[in-house]
Amino acid sequence: MDQLAQPVRFHATREATATAPPALLFQPPTEEQLLQQAERALHRQLPPPSAALQACVIIPAKDEATTLPATLAALAAQTTLSGQALPAGMIEVIVLANNCLDRTAAAVRQAARRHPSLAIHVAEVQLPRPQAHVGRARRLLLDEAAQRLERTIGPTGVLLSTDADTLVASTWLAATLREIENGAEAVGGRILTQTPADVAPCPVRRVQLRDAAYRVLLRQLEDKIDPCTADRWPCHHQHYGASLALTVRAYRQVGGLPAVPYLEDEQLWQLLLQHDLPVRHSPHVQVYTSARRCGRVEVGLSWQLREWENLTAQQQEPLVPCPHELVRVWRARRRLRAWWLAGARTAGPELTRLARAVEVPMSDLLKQAREAATFGRFWQWVETTRGAVMPVPLSGALRDLRAYLRDGISA
Repeated sequence: MDQLAQPVRFHATREATATAPPALLFQPPTEEQLLQQAERALHRQLPPPSAALQACVIIPAKDEATTLPATLAALAAQTTLSGQALPAGMIEVIVLANNCLDRTAAAVRQAARRHPSLAIHVAEVQLPRPQAHVGRARRLLLDEAAQRLERTIGPTGVLLSTDADTLVASTWLAATLREIENGAEAVGGRILTQTPADVAPCPVRRVQLRDAAYRVLLRQLEDKIDPCTADRWPCHHQHYGASLALTVRAYRQVGGLPAVPYLEDEQLWQLLLQHDLPVRHSPHVQVYTSARRCGRVEVGLSWQLREWENLTAQQQEPLVPCPHELVRVWRARRRLRAWWLAGARTAGPELTRLARAVEVPMSDLLKQAREAATFGRFWQWVETTRGAVMPVPLSGALRDLRAYLRDGISA
């Protein structure tokens, strides 16, 4: 009887190994293959969705066994806007415990037993080191959640993201769904930091509050100069992973979440704007997140707090975009949008004035106007071409913003 062929990579002699073609030698899995394994592992560890599922909350978690119980308890306490219990099965929570060294997954399973009225699932995966970041984890979760909602309610299903150190308000889900019912395809919630009542405001906290005031006043001024129909005042400035929601339809339209190491939420929001999708910064959607200085991402709230701490120690002020220049840019954007919507796409005196206002060559502006499929893409090109707005000290910017609003500036 002929002997069975033996795989060279397991049973080759020294001579055979030396002369074997590279394709027959053992090859470690590629990064892409490891990611595919993680994706399959996530899918295998989840039960089928409830037929009543309408919204899926995703939480990326790495070594968050301490904070997750409170996060999940807040999600289990969700109610309607009138304080009634939510319909059974309409919401589920998926936690991805990636590359954990603590008992994160066990903490989630314990919370699931403690809150049986809420479907809480956890999957454990090991991401390859270069991809073991929040952007990749959040992308895996959102992709899986979108598929689950497509099996139940379909494109109108709602994907919601929060973080493992965040407490959502009791009406967080209901307020988000109300904004989507009113026409929004994506909703950024107001993110507040948890500060113990018995702790006096420190210098960093004061800077944080002043920066928040600047951002909110900026949104109010922008609404007066170039209002967005879907995002009228009152609104705010935040659209980050601690409170971010969008429809499955919008998620598919923009091609999913960019799997980058940090600021993946900001990049997703920019994609939504580039597709001219209606987005909303709702003051009625609120969460409270940790003010810890040692965070899980390279650039995020914890990083910003450390930056403010360093500036405070050096007795320096943060720099922010100049309100005077922003007012000029917003006025130019309003005129440029009107020109775009008119559909002329021809050179002329108005385009010459617009090119001068946005500080880009007229020929390039006309070329991009003709090529861009949406105004959002067109404006993104303008912003990239013209460069960043000049920074100024925060205290002066606040003073200028208050003066603009007090004097009743308009478009």
